[in-house]
Amino acid sequence: MLLFNIILIIHVSAFLLYLCRLALLFPIKQPAKDKWGLPLGILVLCTGIALVALKYPVINYYKIVPKLSLFLLVGVINGIYDKRPLSRWAYYLLLGATVLAALIAVVKV
Repeated sequence: MLLFNIILIIHVSAFLLYLCRLALLFPIKQPAKDKWGLPLGILVLCTGIALVALKYPVINYYKIVPKLSLFLLVGVINGIYDKRPLSRWAYYLLLGATVLAALIAVVKV
């Protein structure tokens, strides 16, 4: 249980850092991306996989599948806008997908 909690803290911290990174880009008209997105995304993905592996066979697939698809959406948008600044549409889509993934994680069903 201690290992699960440590991985969960790392997972939530990386997710919050990514959300703060997006929030800091908000007031800028065409924000240039920094290089923290990829390491934070990899950390969120690896810790998420570790959390699922530790909790297997009691997995809430109705939460995992939508969150994974939102993660893929965020990854595709970040891949498209890798070398250029984010458009307003892409920024709002990233922020919306990130907040929606957080809401899926905390809502009890």
